[in-house]
Amino acid sequence: MALVDYTTSNGVAFLTLNDPPTNGYTFEMMKDLDSAILEARFDPDVQVLVLTGHGEKFFCAGANINMLKEADERFKYYFCLHANETLLRLEHTPKLTIAAINGHCVGGGLEIALACDLLVARAGAGKMGLPEVNLGVLPGTGGTQRLARAVGRAKAIELMVEGSTFAFDEGKKLGLLHHVWETESHAAFMTKVEEYARRFAKPERASLAVGAIKRAVISGLDVGMEQGLALERELQAALFASKDCKEGLSAYLGKRKPSFSGF
Repeated sequence: MALVDYTTSNGVAFLTLNDPPTNGYTFEMMKDLDSAILEARFDPDVQVLVLTGHGEKFFCAGANINMLKEADERFKYYFCLHANETLLRLEHTPKLTIAAINGHCVGGGLEIALACDLLVARAGAGKMGLPEVNLGVLPGTGGTQRLARAVGRAKAIELMVEGSTFAFDEGKKLGLLHHVWETESHAAFMTKVEEYARRFAKPERASLAVGAIKRAVISGLDVGMEQGLALERELQAALFASKDCKEGLSAYLGKRKPSFSGF
């Protein structure tokens, strides 16, 4: 049985971590997530990826503690390496990714979410944070790097060394969450997530441009300004040659709503 469910609907791929009750990840789950990311990346009909957790209690509680307790140091090193590679693959996929946080999102669960481009959560559904210090370790699936980039060095260190968890409203104040939605049920939350994701897919949005914006930001932040600008120019040149650019310019001049094709 797959530990990551994969479905698609109207240009949106849903990747659901499925190992209740906590959806904690193992090497097997990470392999399934890696495979699902690649499937969505290569699918021309998918423009947006949504990551979420099975059920209503947990998005993901992080790495499976029982697995870590039983594994030797060599396995744990390669486990962390593969998890990093998987999230980098997610981060560098030139399609928008959304973390739909349906429940508690702690430890490695938050590290998975931080590798997504946009983070949304259901109000009151749980807490978030990186409490790994309480286990005598650090956030080892990208948390030290992505949290610092998201909230700044000083705040990131404070949050990680305190090892506390906090409500989604606090996460939004910190800039970790883009939206926290009040919904009557989990089903209503996921419906809102899909509606939100569809805003960034064709024909409403130029998905090629969305992907290029993501690539320019993600890759550009890790190089100097001159190299970042060079990447931006190359991506812009490719977009100028696209059908979507021609449609966007034509629609603007014709004072009509554009209908993008993703090409």
